[in-house]
Amino acid sequence: MMSRGGAKVASSLLKAARPRLFSTATTSTIRSMSHETSHLLRPAVADLASPSGMSGWIWTTRAPAIGGARFASTVTLGEKTTTTEDADPKKAEKESSTGGDAGGDKGEKGIASYWGVEPSKITKEDGTEWKWNCFRPWETYKADLTIDLSKHHVPTTFLDKIAYWTVKSLRWPTDLFFQRRYGCRAMMLETVAAVPGMVGGMLLHCKSLRRFEQSGGWIKALLEEAENERMHLMTFMEVAKPKWYERALVITVQGVFFNAYFLGYLISPKFAHRMVGYLEEEAIHSYTEFLKELDKGNIENVPAPAIAIDYWRLPADATLRDVVMVVRADEAHHRDVNHFASDIHYQGRELKEAPAPIGYH
Repeated sequence: MMSRGGAKVASSLLKAARPRLFSTATTSTIRSMSHETSHLLRPAVADLASPSGMSGWIWTTRAPAIGGARFASTVTLGEKTTTTEDADPKKAEKESSTGGDAGGDKGEKGIASYWGVEPSKITKEDGTEWKWNCFRPWETYKADLTIDLSKHHVPTTFLDKIAYWTVKSLRWPTDLFFQRRYGCRAMMLETVAAVPGMVGGMLLHCKSLRRFEQSGGWIKALLEEAENERMHLMTFMEVAKPKWYERALVITVQGVFFNAYFLGYLISPKFAHRMVGYLEEEAIHSYTEFLKELDKGNIENVPAPAIAIDYWRLPADATLRDVVMVVRADEAHHRDVNHFASDIHYQGRELKEAPAPIGYH
């Protein structure tokens, strides 16, 4: 009797648990499974507890102490889970018709998560609330406007000349497409300029993992460069609104440039860094022309975007001209970093052998 009862219980449990194990069951499915299982378990357990059995077994299951089902797989069989439908059918119907929290008005309802990772409350120096999630106050800085903008690396080696003329050849179609629209030109330039730092940092990161060695800080330095260039893009997005064909062009250019630079960095890091150095020199030239147009009045000197004021710690009355000035200074620093990295490789050394210019803005 005991063996037959045990077999019957096992068969019933397997039958009831199969949807949980091999499919994504919903809460309603679990409830129906629980009802069926409890109905089948009663006679079986009664048989086991009968005097004819060898001994009485007590099977207990405990549900995790959570405030509701996180996933259907965490609900224990034999227990009824209170859902929105059971608690308040009208409220459940209303939420389903409006799409629940996700479909309601934005900003009216918070995001509920089982994991409970609450964002920290950050305030500015004046006590006001920090409103940016894409960067924090300790990531802001004042740009060094005293940097020499006229420095130029004269190409001497064969790879240097290839890198130089590659960048020069890319300037011609850019001038033809954007002409005097320097706001859109800057936006397009930053979508390209933010790629090399990420690619170089990623490849150095993988190299560090493969060789079980440190990078001398160069991973962080290159990723800082990529993040800084991305913040340039976020700033100019507030000034120049891209059209649909410009967005399509960004997707195309980014796809081609990312893969080309990735292969170039794998083949010759010194060539890749040298090319970025020349690319930054062209960026300095473009922003200088941007400033000339602002000074002539051909481009309206609008107030600086709020994101730029907080990121570069600009005065509250800063203008677009101030933004272009600090962005140009950033590009000059990136020029120095990449030419420096290329020189390290030309000397037959690795980047980790020289301290990385972390925080060099």
